[in-house]
Amino acid sequence: MKGKISVTEHALAAIVGLAAHEVPGVAGMSPVGIRDGISRILGRSEASQGVVVKADSANPGHYQSDIYVVVAYGVKVPTVVESIAERAEWAAEKLAGVKLDRITVHVVGVSRG
Repeated sequence: MKGKISVTEHALAAIVGLAAHEVPGVAGMSPVGIRDGISRILGRSEASQGVVVKADSANPGHYQSDIYVVVAYGVKVPTVVESIAERAEWAAEKLAGVKLDRITVHVVGVSRG
């Protein structure tokens, strides 16, 4: 392959966010910071909402991610969190070609459905 492919942190956050949405038991993503909050108030949502990705400066191609989710009432939270982390790691590696060294899933709420 010729050339270099780079994936921005924002694009990686979108990939991780979409992967998290696919997990059964995830009711939605929680806004992170004022930008996400304003976007939600204005009725705009982005695939990257609820996801923070930071590059590991010591290891190029390695990242850390925080994922903020709302889960559905009645699900086993540890099972859903584990599935989110596995799905995010898989998506980052297979779709973007990068490694998520640390994935922290924050359950910030529970929804009735």
